[in-house]
Amino acid sequence: MELLRTRAIKGEITELMEKAALQEGVEPEFIRKGLAAGTIVLLGSNVNSTADPLAVGTGLTTKVSASVGLYGSDATIAGEFEKIAVAVEAGTDAIMDLSVSGDIDGMRAQALAASKKPVGTLPLYQALAQAKQKHGSSLDMTTYELFEVITRQAQSGVDFIALHCGTTMDVIERAQREGRIDPLVSYGGAHLIGWMLHNKKENPMFEHFDRVLEIAAEYDVTLSFADGMRPGALADSMDGAQVHELVVLGELVGRARAANVQVMVKGPGHVPLEQIKPTIALQKALCHNAPYFVFGPLVTDSAVGYDHISAAIGGAISAWSGAEFLCYVTPAEHMGLPDARQVRDGVIAARIAAHAGDLAKELPSAVKWDNDLSEARKELDWKRQIELAIDPPTAERIWKERSGDFSSKCTMCGPYCAMEIISDYLNIEIVEAC
Repeated sequence: MELLRTRAIKGEITELMEKAALQEGVEPEFIRKGLAAGTIVLLGSNVNSTADPLAVGTGLTTKVSASVGLYGSDATIAGEFEKIAVAVEAGTDAIMDLSVSGDIDGMRAQALAASKKPVGTLPLYQALAQAKQKHGSSLDMTTYELFEVITRQAQSGVDFIALHCGTTMDVIERAQREGRIDPLVSYGGAHLIGWMLHNKKENPMFEHFDRVLEIAAEYDVTLSFADGMRPGALADSMDGAQVHELVVLGELVGRARAANVQVMVKGPGHVPLEQIKPTIALQKALCHNAPYFVFGPLVTDSAVGYDHISAAIGGAISAWSGAEFLCYVTPAEHMGLPDARQVRDGVIAARIAAHAGDLAKELPSAVKWDNDLSEARKELDWKRQIELAIDPPTAERIWKERSGDFSSKCTMCGPYCAMEIISDYLNIEIVEAC
């Protein structure tokens, strides 16, 4: 069967496009045009995928992704499955399985079976883990072994694969010349660069990019270009290495589109407030308006234990500025792996950021959502307010702790409820004026 993007370019509207359009509240033709232009990707198009289609891109609601995965001897598939369930219940739009140890194939199968949400992976992690187990060191990973894992993961039905295709020797040399406070924070980027320097070889995902495109085309899986030089400190944001890699990724976006392969680009993790808009604008210009998948971003390095709040601030501004996909950040970021509660907090924070960005972009569905809640608040309709809340369980819990009576007035003001008093007064004035 032809690639989804090929069919979109030919003017065909498929069932997947129609489903995505219904979910977004837009016309199917809007989705088709975006796919044809490359400004929208449709996750769930993999020929072996069981996920519901999810459209990400220009003119659509901002989406949220939650990351899970096996890491270390104490990690279990059951424990990560609990996190997936919590993330889905909290409203994540997608899951990323970033397993680096243990039964990675089993974990991926569990992630794919756990929900109808699209699942993304980072194949390099598994290739490195297998090389260490087989050869005694991940530095002995072969190009063949890396591409075998990429193929296996695409074949398994994942909806998007993150690959550090733009981390080249030229980019590394620039980073060495310029220096950084925090040289490398990307797990995959750091290991890939270590492999490249040790073996004195170019990045195989760049050198053999045509093979990457062949695999993506065979399974119609979306490529997500990861940034190996992602800044991990505000002082390193927008440095030469980051921008150089973005230039390379922009070239690869063009090659992917020429092959009718869907592609999006992953973005930085730490960005000062004043640099968020310029960063998004630069990515859009260099990467031909490909959907932008940002990690946070965090707007301060000092919010240890509260990085989900820092990321929500950055995520809201990023979404307003044109980013279309937010990778959640949990309170445990920079401290350790998150537990299920922290996963939930991270998803909710990212969803608030995404919605705030959509409101700033005046997306009709976002504006209607807030207007509906405002009407319910004016009417003191507590049930409706809770239903419309981003996190209904928490809203209901807080309400019950304060009152528990849905017919009562505001628990903060009681008989002095400003909403009720002023509404009555304004209504009377309106009648008299008529």
